Amino acid sequence: MENDRIQLTPPSIHELDAMYEVIDRNRQSLQRFLPWVTPSFAKQDLLNNTEQARQDYDQFSGEFWFNILAKSTGKYLGAIGFIIRDKNVPYFEIGYWLDPDCEGKGIISEAIALVESFAFETHGAKRVEIKMAATNRKSTAVAERCGYLFEARLMNARVLPSGVVDDTLLCQNEFITLFYACKNLLS
Repeated sequence: MENDRIQLTPPSIHELDAMYEVIDRNRQSLQRFLPWVTPSFAKQDLLNNTEQARQDYDQFSGEFWFNILAKSTGKYLGAIGFIIRDKNVPYFEIGYWLDPDCEGKGIISEAIALVESFAFETHGAKRVEIKMAATNRKSTAVAERCGYLFEARLMNARVLPSGVVDDTLLCQNEFITLFYACKNLLS
């Protein structure tokens, strides 16, 4: 999947070194909201996660991610996760992280649009949501810019990597859901 600026690629060991370099270089900022970015997170952990994510991608089950690459240079920028919540609905969740050096340029917003298309057009989604820590203001701002509306606040629903208990915000893009529902009715 791609647009003019970015390309999304499935989980792959080909991106392992570049992905690990971004994670390792930004470990302190990423671990604020990503519980898997621990001080002991090593390249072998990423390899294991990548192999599992690749299997989940191939079987369209569980959880996997797409690598976000700069289309013009192939530079690794971040990842956008895809969680299969219920194939019977179908219902999916997306999550994302980005190299802090690339923030504020609309990259995640573009990645979300590509993943929404994947969910609705390729897999017939009826629901796509984003969940985030209530204190994750950057993630909340991205979701809002992409048209996701606040649907629920789950009080004391997560523990941040720092050990602080936080609320979880649940957001859904009702416009995109209705757009694809109408598109399907007309086709």
